[in-house]
Amino acid sequence: MSDQTNSTSNPNSLRVVPSDTAPVAGCRKTGTFEPALTLMGEHDLCPGCGEPLALRQILESIAALGHSQTAICAVGIGCYTALTSLMDIDLIQALHGRAPSVATGAKRMLPDNLVFTLQGDGDMVNEGLQEVIHTAARGENVTCILLNNGVFGETGGHMTATTVLGQRTKNSIEGRDAREHGYPILIADLLSRLQGTTYCARASVHDAKGVHRARRFIDRAFKSQLKGQGFSFVEILTMCPTGWFLPTAEGPGYLDQELGAIHEVGELKKDGVLIEVGR
Repeated sequence: MSDQTNSTSNPNSLRVVPSDTAPVAGCRKTGTFEPALTLMGEHDLCPGCGEPLALRQILESIAALGHSQTAICAVGIGCYTALTSLMDIDLIQALHGRAPSVATGAKRMLPDNLVFTLQGDGDMVNEGLQEVIHTAARGENVTCILLNNGVFGETGGHMTATTVLGQRTKNSIEGRDAREHGYPILIADLLSRLQGTTYCARASVHDAKGVHRARRFIDRAFKSQLKGQGFSFVEILTMCPTGWFLPTAEGPGYLDQELGAIHEVGELKKDGVLIEVGR
């Protein structure tokens, strides 16, 4: 923001930068832009990874809801586990796929806390599919958040249960084939059909609009939990250009056009009522 601005006597009024003359001073940083619950802004994940974008929305949501001191995350195993060192909230490391059960235990012991899981598609939909399904079927009052990039990123980039048809991975070089590998599991669609699920949505962080929508869905899922409505779920499609054999800059477009075409974004269930998905 330039120092040369016009304002009224009201300190909360809009400050306007005049465009008819050159500014008297250069732009300067006026404050921190990191979420309050982020311990540091740097991470060691691959360039172009979408998971840090998703994490920021989660942390900003927790702070905005006033649960910075009462949030508990049961984290799975994957690339995103490296992000736990950046999160200034209470964390419980779960065994592969078991985060929903760990979160269930934490929530039953501390019912007033905001309890959620952070998992990847390999962790949730491969290793722990039964865990999240039974947690939803019981209507446990927890929130499960899935970071879905369609690959086992941490262990080399091979196919997961959510990999879409035609997607290249380390063990589907020619693309996933239904006859050989089966069809992808659309986990949000599946969970939305369970009676214990009260809120279910899928977002994508391939562009600014998608990031904003992800934040909105996370807010609604957490609010559903805080109201005691039951199980809530948010799936967030994230980029993994390393695991997709793509140049970094092509990651967002590939996410939207390939994964997003199958795992459609939108709200699937709200207040226990199924709704039509629309992009």
